[in-house]
Amino acid sequence: MNFRGFHLRAGQAADGPYALDITPEKAGWGHSSLRVLELPPGGGHSFPTGDSEWIVLPLSGGCTVTTASGEIFELAGRKGVFDAVTDFAYVPRDEEVRVESAEGGRFALTGARCRRRLPARYGPASGVPVELRGAGSCSRQVNNFAAAGSFACDRLIAVEVLTPGGNWSSYPPHKHDECRPGEESELEEIYYFEIADAAGRPGLGYQRVTPSGHGRGTDVLAEVRGGDAVLIPDGWHGPSIAAPGHDMYYLNVMAGPGETREWLICDHPDHGWIRSTWPDQPVDPRLPLYNAPAGDAR
Repeated sequence: MNFRGFHLRAGQAADGPYALDITPEKAGWGHSSLRVLELPPGGGHSFPTGDSEWIVLPLSGGCTVTTASGEIFELAGRKGVFDAVTDFAYVPRDEEVRVESAEGGRFALTGARCRRRLPARYGPASGVPVELRGAGSCSRQVNNFAAAGSFACDRLIAVEVLTPGGNWSSYPPHKHDECRPGEESELEEIYYFEIADAAGRPGLGYQRVTPSGHGRGTDVLAEVRGGDAVLIPDGWHGPSIAAPGHDMYYLNVMAGPGETREWLICDHPDHGWIRSTWPDQPVDPRLPLYNAPAGDAR
């Protein structure tokens, strides 16, 4: 792959208008993409979708998304990833798209190579399922804005995960690097991190990936900070550990070769037992950090 290693530090994968630009070609794989677009107040950027479907997801600020076919989506966005669920826009392959922001902001473009050209659509914040997963120190919040069962895409799967400071998420370690019908789906995955400041100081977290015996033998132990990304073509991934006092956010982008768009995982045999302890523990009372709004007029 073009990148040196699987842990991309903030700025390492910047390219032109993108603070982060991960494409299948640069990652050395076949399907998943992620770009982080930074716009100044009044700024705009156009891009061709090519052979991929994309979701424009505000990380901070709002924007207008316009397609060459005539669709216009006004995204209210949010102050930041630790403040609210956001609305978003889906744009199809073989399209020209422009993103403009009167106030300026940062916008994730989550992408996946696909076959079908689905309609461009608006995704309201009120329609995003917010899930509390795990229990105790494994508690985390998942914003399933483009999970396989919550929003229609051809190949793209994308969710946001919020982990309170001191907790472990993406745990037990799991994998999805084999196609085993009904048991496991083959998916490449990108983790993009933001870490909340505390006491006026920047935070950090840790990400682990261990070889599963399939694919490239991916092996990562990374100290992650805001703006970092980790590529996971294969392997057992987890935990994602939030340092005490610093909440952790990560955006997961997944896609693969399977005919069915689904997220089927296999737990690590040494650690899967932890799930059996969750029914006897309360969910971390700090969660949810926020809920989706009750409704949307559109």
